[in-house]
Amino acid sequence: MIDENRVRVGAFFADGVAAEDVLAEVRALRGADRPTHGGRLFAYVYDPAVPGLDELAAAAHRESAHVNGLDPTAFPSLLAMENALVGTAGRVLGGGPDTTAPDVVGSVTSGGTESLILAVKTARDAHPEIAAPRIVVPSSAHAAFAKAAHYLRVAMDVVPVSPDTLRPDPAAMAAAIRPETVLVACSAPSYAHGVMDPVAEIAAAAADAGVRCHVDACFGGWTLPYLRRLGEPVPAFDFAVPGVTSISVDLHKYAYAPKGVSVLLHRDAALRAPQYFAYADWPGYTMINPVIASTRSGGPIAAAYATLRHLGDDGYLRLAALTRDAVAGLADAVRAVDGLRLMAEPESTVVCFTATEGGPDLFVLVDELTARGWHTQPQLSYAGLPASVHLTVTAAVAPRVAEFGPDLADAVATARAAGPVALPPELTALATSLTPDALTPELVAGLAGALGLGAGDAPTPDRMAVVNTLLDAAPPAVRERLLVEFVGLLQRPTW
Repeated sequence: MIDENRVRVGAFFADGVAAEDVLAEVRALRGADRPTHGGRLFAYVYDPAVPGLDELAAAAHRESAHVNGLDPTAFPSLLAMENALVGTAGRVLGGGPDTTAPDVVGSVTSGGTESLILAVKTARDAHPEIAAPRIVVPSSAHAAFAKAAHYLRVAMDVVPVSPDTLRPDPAAMAAAIRPETVLVACSAPSYAHGVMDPVAEIAAAAADAGVRCHVDACFGGWTLPYLRRLGEPVPAFDFAVPGVTSISVDLHKYAYAPKGVSVLLHRDAALRAPQYFAYADWPGYTMINPVIASTRSGGPIAAAYATLRHLGDDGYLRLAALTRDAVAGLADAVRAVDGLRLMAEPESTVVCFTATEGGPDLFVLVDELTARGWHTQPQLSYAGLPASVHLTVTAAVAPRVAEFGPDLADAVATARAAGPVALPPELTALATSLTPDALTPELVAGLAGALGLGAGDAPTPDRMAVVNTLLDAAPPAVRERLLVEFVGLLQRPTW
């Protein structure tokens, strides 16, 4: 007799699998991923190359994986660790118990995007009298601000950055503030190019208008204070700056904790109050949440706690020094290659470069670097800014710097010999002439198939230059539509 329940769940769950076999499956699947260790991946992951740190973090995660952050009275261990993380981040970023420092408070979130959404939500909810709230951001601000504005129905006023400095003009930021503005944001540094916004001037303009100012230091907030201690000329950006009301910093970036842990800090408890959500008008438990999620695993928080405790202040200073030296070495490698130029002199932990006139096709260059084991992040052209290549530099890169220069020069020579990508005229016309609404799923599916996306066991091609060139030719709204459809093709159930 057929067991209908077993048939219904499908082969994936039909029979239990031995633990060692399941782990073997996971390891086999991981074999197709980019390498998360070894200093050759310049995006998405942060590797300090500290022996034993992964094992420590995993053990701490395991100890608290089933602890639920929904109720801190039931699990005081999680509350204690979260308070320690917030306190440490606050001290690093200019708060603390000293009488001259603000009495900073905060919350642990799942990542920088959640921190930024909550920063916008808190500013919005602090002004219920404003029917149509707005935020002011530079065009270089992280896309998570746009996501927050979209989710929270907040209008976003975007101030362009200078093509020379890659920074917004503080006067333009001030001019963009309206009576409906609830938040002004700036970056320390911006992710794309790694440059510091003029935080002090922007925060002063926001304070003069009686508006909150959030500093997105998700990317650099943990390293910039250490770089300053090492003698680097890091401008003021933290709670030492009057007018800065909140700061976000990701611990899963340069605090080297596993994904996903971020901290959202407020200058004082009154500023944080609108961040909370409470609800008692139902027959169940009274819900009170400081962050977006209700149930939260204690695993990431415990892993971050163990990482910070183990590395300590001296450890982070040492890792910052290694990273600084690696950045300098990579920047020198770019300067040494004819046909490339730095988008900006490095100010933090980013090396970003583009091609000069007559230089290589950057998207072909990215593919050539990938073929040599260097995994970089291509960035499309935008509003007069050229396409570029982004390198997020971590401490693990330091031993690899000497290898990068020769490979970069060789990859540039190969890319130049290959020449730029030549899109078929019909694809160029499609990207540049159609509106997002005209890009039907069927049309995009055919286009994706022609580009080698979403087919077979390898849903993305080994070389992405053609795809990136097509996206670069399209305006942002069409890029968004194409990417939504492309990713939708990749995310298909396996039955």
